[in-house]
Amino acid sequence: MRERDVPQEGNATLAGHRKALYAVGEDGRLRIVPSRGWEVEEVVTRQAVEDLERRAREARSPLEYHMYRARMDVSMLAAAAGIWRWRVRWHLRPQVFARLPARLRRRYAEALGISVEALASVA
Repeated sequence: MRERDVPQEGNATLAGHRKALYAVGEDGRLRIVPSRGWEVEEVVTRQAVEDLERRAREARSPLEYHMYRARMDVSMLAAAAGIWRWRVRWHLRPQVFARLPARLRRRYAEALGISVEALASVA
């Protein structure tokens, strides 16, 4: 994208902030250009957030609920907690989550940025 083509339409999901985009300047060199975003980006971002909120409402376990509230998926949570993806998927089951040892609950809580007590409940 050329520097003059960087969108500046404004984006409510950015809350008035700007973000950096790479663009090619008149001299042909790549540089960082501030952007206020564009309408298409805002629509897609809102759809993604609405989908994550819906998934959180439909969650079967507290771990699944907090994962979606933190705007994560199984792969992201697995990477953040240092746990294999297949184990995270297994721990999303309500019966399995209820029996998780304290050390695993601490790892999940730390990865999600919440307390262990908050992890145990759906707020």
